[in-house]
Amino acid sequence: MALKIRLARAGSKKRPYYHIVVADVRAPRDGRFIEKLGSWNPMLPKEAERVKLNEERIKHWLSNGALPTDRVLRFLDQAGLAKRPARNNPKKALPGKKAQERLEAARQAEEEARAAAAEAAAAAEAPAEEAAS
Repeated sequence: MALKIRLARAGSKKRPYYHIVVADVRAPRDGRFIEKLGSWNPMLPKEAERVKLNEERIKHWLSNGALPTDRVLRFLDQAGLAKRPARNNPKKALPGKKAQERLEAARQAEEEARAAAAEAAAAAEAPAEEAAS
């Protein structure tokens, strides 16, 4: 039986409140769980204590093979219970394929316009030089 330490949503519409629970991976998000390990209230200001954890039970479940989800792992990292490796996504800031194609097309059109302007300037200078000779 694969176990996850994850969030189960509670609270009312547009007023989220989450329970941190250990559950079977096949169970629905807000469905059956094995044990409640804490809570997270995202509506509180960041200065307040938004996350409450039962550290002893979390350590127990981690030692028994339960895997935390990414959001829960962030909480555990802040509490010093688990280490969350730093992520690196160098492609995150790049535009998508279509946007890159549009940029490339615009760049080519600009280069062609420059080349045409340079040719026109060279053609305009050539007759002026012949007239001066």
